[in-house]
Amino acid sequence: MQQQTFSVGIDDMAAYIPQLYLPIETLARERNIEYAKLNKGLGLTAMAIPDVGEDAATMMANAVRKLIEKNDLDPRQIGRLYLGTESAIDGAKPTATYALQMLQAYFEPQYGKDCFLNCDTVDMTFACIGAVDALQNTLDWVRGKADRIGIIVASDNAKYELGSTGEYTQGAGAIATLVKAQPRLLAIDADWGVGTRAVYDFYKPLRQVEKSDLISEALHLANRNHVDIDQLSQQLQQGIEVNGVLDSNEAQLTLHKDTPIFDGPYSNQCYQERIKEALDHYRRLTDSGAKLATDWDRLVFHLPYAFQARRMFGEIFWQEMQHSDQKEELAEQIGLPLPERAAFEDETTFQKAMVGFWRAVTKTALYRQFVGERIAPAEEVSGLVGNVYAGSVFLALMGTLEHGLRQNTLEQEATLGFFAYGSGSKSKVFKAQLQAGWKAVVEGFGLLEHLQKRTAIDYATYEQLHRGSRTQAVDRDGQHFYQTAMDADGKRAYHIPTAKSLATA
Repeated sequence: MQQQTFSVGIDDMAAYIPQLYLPIETLARERNIEYAKLNKGLGLTAMAIPDVGEDAATMMANAVRKLIEKNDLDPRQIGRLYLGTESAIDGAKPTATYALQMLQAYFEPQYGKDCFLNCDTVDMTFACIGAVDALQNTLDWVRGKADRIGIIVASDNAKYELGSTGEYTQGAGAIATLVKAQPRLLAIDADWGVGTRAVYDFYKPLRQVEKSDLISEALHLANRNHVDIDQLSQQLQQGIEVNGVLDSNEAQLTLHKDTPIFDGPYSNQCYQERIKEALDHYRRLTDSGAKLATDWDRLVFHLPYAFQARRMFGEIFWQEMQHSDQKEELAEQIGLPLPERAAFEDETTFQKAMVGFWRAVTKTALYRQFVGERIAPAEEVSGLVGNVYAGSVFLALMGTLEHGLRQNTLEQEATLGFFAYGSGSKSKVFKAQLQAGWKAVVEGFGLLEHLQKRTAIDYATYEQLHRGSRTQAVDRDGQHFYQTAMDADGKRAYHIPTAKSLATA
């Protein structure tokens, strides 16, 4: 008997973007940066800012609740709830279980206290690509049995140090994605190209700190430098009882910071190299020709800032155009010969010349037209939200589809090529096709409409929220999940809204 085949992919999506935002113009003025450099140069307009009590768990719960309610899903039929995040709130217990705690309390009156009992729940972490890993894993799981239903979520707070070069790319939010057989929105192919290398372009290390250094710093701030620090440190090593943070049984303390260590130019280089490697792998897996990505109807990228993709794709565009009938036209528009290594004294000057050549490619009329049609549709929502780490590629997808619906520029069977990236570093390239019911699904997104109704905050409020010094919420309506308390053992309590549709919330 011939085995029945069916398509697998994305049936629907729901986003939760915090109600607060900081205008990029406000930050630019405070940091003495020319606004045009951030707006015209990088595509940035606003950054989403979590309010007091909002984190990766609450944002995830809000996005999942919205997805479940608008699709009238029975939680007892959801087989898995997988989270991709690099903003975990626990070092052992998955952040997804904190969201599950809220969702269970919310849906219990309607579906019973064990309505999520048989739902597999886990976190996946690989910087900004963790949720794409969860998507691939869940697609394979659904392919095993057609009646399986899974939800994957990307939820992150992209936070950088105040005054750093990453600060103006910040953002936050969660996107929940419904994965099913015979999806209404996108059918996703089984072949995925992968490029992985172990690098340090962006990371959040567990930092080892000497207790004596902490004591010394605290005493210095208190102007108490006459205290014998060595003696105090020895006292902390006596006995096994733990009576405080410093009085632990470890010689060193391990600190975690939400803000990363990063090298922007190196990270861009890694991004560019990984997407090329993943695309090459995809070509081999699918036995595709050299001209592939430029034939896809839309390209959906991880966007740490809105214009990242258009800045990074020039080399791939040039390579693929060498196999098109517009090769000579592109060369004429570039106006420069391709640099050859033998013409340069050293690798540094050669690479500098190559950078200049790729920049010239991105300024051509052919490339600008390509960007306008295939890449730019995702940029508006990215510029209004900022980086969402694991959620950025999913935000780009929602923005691309809403733009296509508004402008009537997408049709059923249109092909979307995905370029996901996570620092550390890894890229995945895969392909999807629009399904017959895509328009009705996208009409229910309401993403751009929500972004236009948010609350702007001033710089002082932004800094309070960034530092965590503010204790009262700025804008709270009671219709969403948020944290209300945390006890001494780290157990969290949450506000659970009453059962009500989030269609307009």
